[in-house]
This record gives sequence, structure tokens and C-alpha cells, in this order.
Amino acid sequence: MDDKINFSEIEKKELLKIARDSVESFIKTGKIPNFEVNSEKLKEKRAAFVTILKNGNLRGCIGRIADDMPLFKVISKMAVAAAVEDYRFLPVNEDELKDLKYEISVLTPFKKINSIEEIEIGKHGVLAVTGNKTGLFLPQVATENNFDRETFLNELMMKIGLSSDYWKKNPIDFYVFEAEVFGD
Repeated sequence: MDDKINFSEIEKKELLKIARDSVESFIKTGKIPNFEVNSEKLKEKRAAFVTILKNGNLRGCIGRIADDMPLFKVISKMAVAAAVEDYRFLPVNEDELKDLKYEISVLTPFKKINSIEEIEIGKHGVLAVTGNKTGLFLPQVATENNFDRETFLNELMMKIGLSSDYWKKNPIDFYVFEAEVFGD
């Protein structure tokens, strides 16, 4: 398995269809369909996030950082989780389905870093681990919000319920990763 992913357009479309079909089926019937895929890349065990947008605004985003399940299954499960389990939003309802857009972020393996200087804004996502708290920002969070490195880390700390400058004063492990991001 390579760190770089480089899905074909057909593979991207298949993953997006799996995400959409999973959400639509679950919302309408309470069941997630079983999918079969032929692409070996889609069967690789990968970490991934599914983001759901409605009218250009975030409607849900949930992912799995463990790379212990075939990617196509991760996408199916995380799409449904983003639709109904993201605590920031009410569950998606059937009337909304036609207005939803999907974005998939497939992650490369995590790499522990020794200095925040190693974080490349716009390239790296970051996983922060301290005690029993973890938090993650995908690479696109920094660019979409025009964050510099310090703001990126401050916001990540607040996301996991810590003071914004926690990372400056306390032991914390940072891991970087890249993501192949695509959507409809």
C-alpha cells in the first residue's frame, strides 16, 4: 500500500456513489446496503472521512482514523455516521437528500512529528493526542479557513475541549498525514 493514493476517476465516482447510496438507503429504510467492489485500491484498509454539505455549508463530517477496514466499507459507514451521528447537527431527513453533496478524504498513514515546524499548511492534516483526548483536522481545514500554523493548532485544541494555547504549555503528540480529497 502506497502513501500516495491517486484514485482513478472511476474509483472516485464509485466511492461517492457508495457514500450517497448508503445515506439514502439508511435514511429511507434504516438499512445500509452491501456493496461489492472490483478495484483493489477500494479494498485496501484505509482511514477516511466523509463530509456532507448542504447548500455549500457543512451538514456533517465523521471519519475513522483506524486503518483496519476496507476503504469502501469505511466510506459506507462514515457517510451514514456523518448523516445521523454528528453531534453538531440534527440527523439528515429524507427531504434533504436531494440537496446533499459529498466529499471524501482518504488519509495516508499517520507520521509522528517532533516539531510543529514540520506541519505544512495546505498539505498536512494533524492528529493531536494528549492523555485521553484526541482531535483531528483534515488538511483542507487550514486552507478553507485561511489558518496559519498557529491558528490551525489553536483551533484544533479548542475542538477537543482544551484551551487554545494548550499545545504551547503541555505535552502533546502530533501526527501529520495527507489526504486525497474529492467530491461531487
